Amino acid sequence: MPSDAHQPRARLRHGLAALGLALPDERVERLLAYLVLLARWNAAYNLTAVRDLAEMVPRHLLDSLAILPWVRGPRLLDVGTGAGLPGIPLALAEPDLRVCLLDSSGKKTRFCRQVVMELGLANVEVVQARIEAYRPDEAPATITARAVADLPSLVRSVRHLLGPGTTLLAMKGARPEAEIAGLAAAGL
Repeated sequence: MPSDAHQPRARLRHGLAALGLALPDERVERLLAYLVLLARWNAAYNLTAVRDLAEMVPRHLLDSLAILPWVRGPRLLDVGTGAGLPGIPLALAEPDLRVCLLDSSGKKTRFCRQVVMELGLANVEVVQARIEAYRPDEAPATITARAVADLPSLVRSVRHLLGPGTTLLAMKGARPEAEIAGLAAAGL
């Protein structure tokens, strides 16, 4: 890990402690290695608006890992994964979790495949497809979505993927009240 990763490492350790998550050093280093890859690819492919490695820690890693206590396995589907968020951090934190990263963008799925290869993530599958066309062999236990669509549209688009007991973790920000109210208005 480059020496300039010291600040991100300290921020990550502090943030994990604040979240009540205890990850082994090896997993912390792999999370940081993911950020280094993201920063490198981001320079050429514009995968995220966040450019600073230290700022990527709270905005990408800790934000993704904040939902870990609600993730149920064994299968997680990350809809509209983009640069692999939250799926890759969750897969790195929980190696027994089988994660499918789903996105329709070729450049984003190419990046995710590169991360899977470079970090040796045997528990991660990358699929380039639209959510409406995706038909897995079995329903995921958890579906995640981070900044994908408004909540009613998201629920409609994943309905065909919901099995008995599937949990949908929609990462919507600090004030999702209007979107939640939109669910009832849409009859969802």
